[in-house]
Amino acid sequence: MMGMSNLRLGELVAAVLIFAAGIWLYRARKPADDGYGSQGAVILFVIAVIMGIHALGGLDYHPSASELEAMKARNQ
Repeated sequence: MMGMSNLRLGELVAAVLIFAAGIWLYRARKPADDGYGSQGAVILFVIAVIMGIHALGGLDYHPSASELEAMKARNQ
């Protein structure tokens, strides 16, 4: 397993901080918001999850075996 680069580690830290901000925003509801959650907090949760997945390499492109064969055939 390869180690994380500094950039990916920074992105993961940012994702955790955004998630924590979403928790804080969700828990700090105003009296006028009785009965409703915070839409802003949910948006922060979604952004944090996507950033976390990206930082951990879940969105990296990994070519299939047939794509690798096609690239090799084109390069010859």
